[in-house]
Amino acid sequence: MHTVVIQPIFEEWRDRARELLALRVPPDEVLWSADAQEPGLFATTLDSSRRGAVPKVPPAFLDMARSVAAHTDARRWGVLYRLLWRLTHGGERHLLAVATDRDVRQIAQWCKAIGRDIHKMHAFVRFRLVSRHEATGREQFVAWFEPEHRTLRLAAGFFEKRFAGMDWSILTPHECAHWDGEKLHFTPGVLRSAAPDDDALDDLWRTYYRSIFNPARLKVRAMQSEMPKKYWKNLPEAPLIAELISGSTGRVEKMLQAEERPAKPAPKNAYLDLLKRLNEQQAPASKEP
Repeated sequence: MHTVVIQPIFEEWRDRARELLALRVPPDEVLWSADAQEPGLFATTLDSSRRGAVPKVPPAFLDMARSVAAHTDARRWGVLYRLLWRLTHGGERHLLAVATDRDVRQIAQWCKAIGRDIHKMHAFVRFRLVSRHEATGREQFVAWFEPEHRTLRLAAGFFEKRFAGMDWSILTPHECAHWDGEKLHFTPGVLRSAAPDDDALDDLWRTYYRSIFNPARLKVRAMQSEMPKKYWKNLPEAPLIAELISGSTGRVEKMLQAEERPAKPAPKNAYLDLLKRLNEQQAPASKEP
């Protein structure tokens, strides 16, 4: 049995898996670990005479493996390598199309969980202004988020594109991402105490959230399904939610009792008037009965 100690990121698993494939080491002879205290692969002796070329791997598998690597289930490395072995040396080239296969089904479930986690990060990260860079004048923001899995690397590209004009950091217990306007880099995870407290932007966000809250469309179960309570503690608008829910019935009744406002005449617009005339000219004449 060979113990392979890796950092829990896709790139390091991929590199070790390639070496094992080239040496034709079967899955049942490999124990994957992220514990640096355990002896690593190269502390053991492998038969170099078994080394061959690394088999071609389906691109679809690499996409799935990159996603699954972000999961926190310790079994993921072993399942990935077993699936990789079956796709290559095992000769099961079309294995990924077999949805009922145990390994394929497990990988699909993990991918689905990662997809949900990335979606939640995109939706619930809230940046706080902490400073302004003296030399560049760029505002610097920090956010704290607690994902279920190690999804920061998969989600960071979204923030890089959307907030390219500001310097920001996203802190999580697993890992931290930092953008300086030119390069995205990652550092080890931190504790919640490293994140900043409330700032003035939180008040603006709460004002905005209160203004867009529509009591007539409130569905509490649907809201909690999309925004589970475990995320509330890090959302600036969270203190308002209970108050807005409790007062929603009264607000709806007031809306129903309010007198209907007269419709305002449409503003004059030369372009819209021209379109209307053209439409009337092109409309087919109605046939006489």
